[in-house]
Amino acid sequence: MKENNKRKEKKRVEDKKSYINKLPSVVHGGKLKSRYFPEYKLKENIAQIQITRREWCDLQMMGIGVLSPLEGFMNKKDYFECIKNMRLHNGIIWSIPITLSVKDEDYQRIKKSDEIYLYYNGKVYGSVEVEEIYKADKEKESLLVYRTQSEEHPSVAYLKSIGDRYIGGKVKLFELDDLGFPDLFFTPEQTRTEFVKRGWRKVVGFQTRNAPHRGHEYIQKCALEICDGLFLNPLVGETKKDDVPADVIIKSYKILVSKYYRPDRVFLGVLLSAMRYGGPREAVHHAIMRKNYGCTHFIIGRDHAGYKNFYGPYDAHKIFENLDLGIEILFFENSFWCRSCGSMTSEKVCPHDESQRVSISGTQARQMFSEGKIPSEEFMRSDISQVLIEYYKQLT
Repeated sequence: MKENNKRKEKKRVEDKKSYINKLPSVVHGGKLKSRYFPEYKLKENIAQIQITRREWCDLQMMGIGVLSPLEGFMNKKDYFECIKNMRLHNGIIWSIPITLSVKDEDYQRIKKSDEIYLYYNGKVYGSVEVEEIYKADKEKESLLVYRTQSEEHPSVAYLKSIGDRYIGGKVKLFELDDLGFPDLFFTPEQTRTEFVKRGWRKVVGFQTRNAPHRGHEYIQKCALEICDGLFLNPLVGETKKDDVPADVIIKSYKILVSKYYRPDRVFLGVLLSAMRYGGPREAVHHAIMRKNYGCTHFIIGRDHAGYKNFYGPYDAHKIFENLDLGIEILFFENSFWCRSCGSMTSEKVCPHDESQRVSISGTQARQMFSEGKIPSEEFMRSDISQVLIEYYKQLT
């Protein structure tokens, strides 16, 4: 009897995994790879290293399968293939190195370890099974991935600050952290199941780290005209110090969704990833993660994942020309409010000159609020502006 029940339970679990992996889009690499081990018991005498915020974010994301097919931090072959050819060693497209650094002083201590605990913010969150430890090529990584070696770029500065060796190997995540958003934290298994429950066959994902302005709203609603549902997926893992905090972004999006969208057509959930400001390469990375969440479409706008003038405004469009990711990319050009049209529009369709256009961007919004200026209603809805006004008042 017990043996029969075990077989039934095993079949139920296998059926569930098969069901999840098919819905509604194909997982990148073919199958969700989760590395979450909540029942793991810490052992004694295991070496520990302190990891960075970015590495902690990547550990969390691998734990729940968002970075499938990765099961751990990249080994040497995957790392060099990624930075040079934007692929893993097995040929699967992968654009951003997912690596675990170690500084010289720690390397001497852990170089013979088979397993290392990963320590962050006063707690052991997981471990890495050491496959190899190798020397990084940070100059090539900076130049090929971020297209610059200038330390003015946040990710180049980050690379300069970490150790010169990388540890490759599978990870185990012991503890999930929802970063204070328990009602908005979902695994790919959960989002895929939810999309099916809602009857969504075409799901468009939207990446954001900014409060929503009218340009965001315009392209989201345009995308909804051809899709069944919109997956709003704000990045809350790690951003620049001058970016608006995640809780403010989430508050503003909750207002937008509750007042200006059909609730049966929008699903809001947070992304625990770190922002790289990697322009075209990061646009590919963002699309892969949303594919794993179950999106069939993904929005790429002007200067996606850009930083200052390091990338051209449409470089993140061009990088997809020869890539088949298995997710349809929706490209949007610069959107703005046109006084003559009396509506939001874009360069593709608006015939009027720049004198009639209210230019809109997240950078402009941050600049306005930091200077105590209130955007016009054409730039940002007033109830969204109020959330930002309250935040910036606290900084003065």
